[in-house]
Amino acid sequence: MKTYTLHVAAAPGDAGTLERAVLVKDGFSWGAFVFSFFWFFAHRLWIAGLIVLVAAAALGVSVQLLRVGAGAGVSAAFLFAVLVGLEANSLRRWTLARSGRPAVDVVRSCDREEAETKAFARWLGEAPSGPAAPAWRAAAQTAYRGPEPVIGLFPEAERTR
Repeated sequence: MKTYTLHVAAAPGDAGTLERAVLVKDGFSWGAFVFSFFWFFAHRLWIAGLIVLVAAAALGVSVQLLRVGAGAGVSAAFLFAVLVGLEANSLRRWTLARSGRPAVDVVRSCDREEAETKAFARWLGEAPSGPAAPAWRAAAQTAYRGPEPVIGLFPEAERTR
């Protein structure tokens, strides 16, 4: 199961805003790992892309100036690519939140299409249809049970006198 966040800039129930909604996968981004700053530019993350480009260039120049061996240089570039792949979707979520589209929902699903169906159905206040509907309804009904009594030894514990 993968986790996705829904980023929208309006109140729940407005179907028109779903045209501009963005669904971002949580986790490693293979596209950012392979294509580095080009991935950021493709997703219109200009500042983050420029920062990654400058950081990659600085890494390359520093490896050359320090006369690091070929194996260490390749290892440094690989580790930099892994870092970019790990943080790319987080930077995308952060940029969306700063531009007025905060994360309004978190969805777990097997693929992106199912995540869109679940997120949009929740946004519009409808019950989803299809094979995932019963599991989704059960999860939505049991997600919040309300306040429960405190169990354990706490200073505000219930007194028996």
